[in-house]
Amino acid sequence: MTKSDHEAAFETLAIHAGQAPDESHGAVMEPIVLASTFAQPEPAKPKLYEYSRSGNPTRAALEACLAALEKASSGFAFASGSAAATTLLHCLSPGDEVLCGDDVYGGTYRLLTRVAPGLGIKTTFADTSDTQQFLAALTPKTRLVWLESPTNPLLKLADIARIAERVREAGARVVVDNTFASPALQTPLELGADVVLHSTTKYINGHSDVVGGALLTSDAELAEKLKFLQNALGAVPSPFDCYLVLRGIKTLAVRMQRHVETAGALSERLSAHPGVLRVHYPGLAQHPQHALARKQMRGGGGIISVELTGGTERARQFLTRLRIFTLAESLGGVESLAEHPASMTHASIPAAQRQAIGIGDGLVRLSVGLEHERDLWKDLEQALA
Repeated sequence: MTKSDHEAAFETLAIHAGQAPDESHGAVMEPIVLASTFAQPEPAKPKLYEYSRSGNPTRAALEACLAALEKASSGFAFASGSAAATTLLHCLSPGDEVLCGDDVYGGTYRLLTRVAPGLGIKTTFADTSDTQQFLAALTPKTRLVWLESPTNPLLKLADIARIAERVREAGARVVVDNTFASPALQTPLELGADVVLHSTTKYINGHSDVVGGALLTSDAELAEKLKFLQNALGAVPSPFDCYLVLRGIKTLAVRMQRHVETAGALSERLSAHPGVLRVHYPGLAQHPQHALARKQMRGGGGIISVELTGGTERARQFLTRLRIFTLAESLGGVESLAEHPASMTHASIPAAQRQAIGIGDGLVRLSVGLEHERDLWKDLEQALA
């Protein structure tokens, strides 16, 4: 597709962006180029690629496709979401500060509290759902504002446009981890963010068979830094992994539509169940930020977090009784998954802090897959009985 073709609809871009038929043989699917090195006609004058850490045709196709979906001018693929986050962190300098949402993936919390200090970078955590309070935590040294929207696992939202406007005035950048929404439901760059982060392991790939990450931006200066760091740090995905993610992207639009439809129906049913204290889902009218969700998202997503009565033991019983939902970490695949944030994905966050932000021992996170709604509800119902 040409540059002008990037105005095409999302579904079209997901299938075609960055992926013209192979010029050599006319292959419709993007070839997997496994070569580690590439022949050069003259010393230090490669045709296009020289070494697969620096660049690879299959990876380039994935990066172009992701950039088109996120309305970015540049895309960078990585071996994992954590690798992408670590590379972004290396764009900062000693003495810089990060302002991050207080409800984030445990791996992000671990990176910012146990790795970033070794780089001379300090992080402050604040509630992104209270825009005024969150922005009050900005300091003259803040250089990067780190948002998840929806957050993991409490599904709180950040008013990306309002926060980005204020952060830009302060001379800092905004990164939005868009993993939970995917570009099918939300495009943060259009709301004012500077860079988008993805764990492509999740909805973008959608089949639980590859680990990957990505950074997308239209900031030319930042893109130049990321290009250098991607090569220098070397946390790049294999060509085969890039192919798998590209293959998954082709059905992203239809998958997300089904995830949203089923999650919305299940969240309504769970809200009425006597064994459930509270349901966290942006698509519910009673969600405290439902209006914001309707404004900046194109659907409530496929994740539901549920607070059960009875704490840890009740959550354990519920999770071990499930038959269709698989007890496992991760999310965004075609199969439904369930997990216990306090002891699994967010165990790296101290218990007192988990409790303070609302990640209780009775909280379970559901990743609603593509199975039939009726079967999923029967499974939830019997596990709650």
